[in-house]
Amino acid sequence: MFAANSLLFVPGGRPDRFAKAAAAGAGLTVIDCEDAVPAAGKAEAREAALQAIAAEPENYALRINGVSTDAGKADLAALKLSEILPRTLLLPMVESAADIAVARDALGSRCSQIIPLIETPRGLRHSLEIAFADNVSAVFFGGGDFSGELGVELAWEPLLLARQQLILACAEARVPAIDVPFVHLEDESGLREESKRARALGFSAKAAIHPAQVETIEHAFAPSAGEIAEAKDAVHAFEQMGGAAIRHNGRMLEEPLVKKYRALLARAERTANA
Repeated sequence: MFAANSLLFVPGGRPDRFAKAAAAGAGLTVIDCEDAVPAAGKAEAREAALQAIAAEPENYALRINGVSTDAGKADLAALKLSEILPRTLLLPMVESAADIAVARDALGSRCSQIIPLIETPRGLRHSLEIAFADNVSAVFFGGGDFSGELGVELAWEPLLLARQQLILACAEARVPAIDVPFVHLEDESGLREESKRARALGFSAKAAIHPAQVETIEHAFAPSAGEIAEAKDAVHAFEQMGGAAIRHNGRMLEEPLVKKYRALLARAERTANA
């Protein structure tokens, strides 16, 4: 089960940065062989990524190229021959559950967690079937490509509806949703605000493209000690009354609210054990 609060991407063509990225404290470090690597460097990046994963498979996830592209087919062929695979595989430009089946058919259950990226209107339209697909552990909102498809700025307001639709699909499928990276590297307050908004909307994690962003994202998405204490107190009070609605700390405490508290506690436990 996916339990990270943050994902940090590191370019597959820069193996000198892999260890630094893994030490940055993100819940998941993703070696990126897609957007971060030019066409001429794909083979070299793929080899560097697989070597790093073979040496430390617990430290890295991998984003390959789209499964319908020549580079993506080469990625899957190399992974199929590799003795050690990453536990988590990110698939870009997923537009149907069939794209996930291509990777699953090639690798079987050797990559136990697949994270599809929804980056097009067609992908968003099929996001429910994608979220329900076998081995999908989370769904990633690829807002950069999505904003390009729409011809709008990569900003909160133009992409709000798409984010909401993705959240609804993930909620129905009961898988976490991951928000797009914040691309303004010098704007920490903007990152903090967007992370806060994403969590309030229902996202479980946010991606980062620089190690300096990880701490802010982790702080925004990890349940605080106060939230955990409040949730434990509320669940205990509710259970003491046998599941009946009660007045607690000045508000009505009923099953829907308790469900939210229980989900927060489960998330805190998964994060602690990840």
